[in-house]
Amino acid sequence: MKNLEIEEILHKKIPTKDIFVNEPMSKHTSFKIGGDADIFINATTVDTIKYVLEISKKYNINLTIIGNGTNILVKDNGIRGIVLCICLSNITIEKLENYAIVTVDAGNKLPAVAVELQKNAITGFEFASGIPGTIGGAIKMNAGAYSKEMKDIVQKTICMDYEGNIIELNNEQQKFDYRSSIFSKNKYIILQTILKLEYGNKEEIQSKMDEYKIKRKEKQPNLPSAGSTFKRGKDFITAKLIDECGLRGYKIGGAEVSSMHAGFIVNSDNAKAKDVLELIEYVKNKVYEKTNKNIELEVEILGE
Repeated sequence: MKNLEIEEILHKKIPTKDIFVNEPMSKHTSFKIGGDADIFINATTVDTIKYVLEISKKYNINLTIIGNGTNILVKDNGIRGIVLCICLSNITIEKLENYAIVTVDAGNKLPAVAVELQKNAITGFEFASGIPGTIGGAIKMNAGAYSKEMKDIVQKTICMDYEGNIIELNNEQQKFDYRSSIFSKNKYIILQTILKLEYGNKEEIQSKMDEYKIKRKEKQPNLPSAGSTFKRGKDFITAKLIDECGLRGYKIGGAEVSSMHAGFIVNSDNAKAKDVLELIEYVKNKVYEKTNKNIELEVEILGE
């Protein structure tokens, strides 16, 4: 089917303002890199997600799910089919006697959630306050910082399978591990998660958030990237190995191993995805050649 034909079908139940044809993915990734998506949809309701699933299945259209685009690299030829961006954004706080139950939709950005919780004197989410992704992405990769991870605060998550069924998974069923979960296999679309958090002091919560913000600013590059490019090793710090191999500042095209933090590959000069992918392979090969250690990619590669 042609893109315009698919668009016409989608318009039956999705507002015009939420559908984009031949949309540059560079506009939707923190790397500022990526070719066009055939069709890009902002999903602001669960019904939209369900309808897109129905249409993609009925017409055999490739479907790619994204959040805020902060942990992905889209290839230069873009993404065929439909890219569905999860933009669900409700948040509710139930204050019980000894703790709070916070229900957060998958499209909420982590820093905004942290601000809302601070206003309500709810602690335990500060570690995520500077991570530039969404709740959905954070659950999918079990995001973490400062010795805490999402698995430590998640009670359950509401998701949808690719048949359109709504499923509820408890913490154990989500199979959280280092930078992974059951959602890493892309069998479910995260809709909402429920957090159990404690009460704290507003000033202390803000102070901790400010401290983490300063640390991130001091240690992490201010150039477009997808965060940490590689996973931490079981018995080594990946950025340290890359640094020891003399790769800090190494460039291929517009892609560069950050001179500020060797664990980041950054878009320093209008990089193409091709530049980043070549640099990733170069770094992996050099590290293995010099240290006999295999380093694993944390960033998700999308497209063709």
